[in-house]
Amino acid sequence: MTGKPFKIPDASHPISIAPFEGRVVVCAGDRVIADSRRALTLKEAAYPAVYYVPRQDADMTALHRSTHSTHCPYKGDASYFDLPTGADGQNGVWSYETPHEAVSAIAGHLAFYPNKVVIETEA
Repeated sequence: MTGKPFKIPDASHPISIAPFEGRVVVCAGDRVIADSRRALTLKEAAYPAVYYVPRQDADMTALHRSTHSTHCPYKGDASYFDLPTGADGQNGVWSYETPHEAVSAIAGHLAFYPNKVVIETEA
């Protein structure tokens, strides 16, 4: 634990996590970075929904851990990875490796900035 403030999702800041019923494919340039039928959809307050893909369904050899990190009081500390697309892919992927208990389902998953990759879904 980082000692930073922790908040529990509630009616004023709801967070829901559910399995995505379909396939999620993430591409960086012409390279498939992730292809999953086991992705999760995280909906947080008024933010756009985010797909979290299991690391097992991602090409981790294409990602390079960066030194960047952030803290969310609801989810915990996020680590980041660079995509293989040069400077425009810097910190394009994040992961909550040890998320707070309220969102523990996203542990071992990756999320992608939609402005740095192409995310395609199939129902």
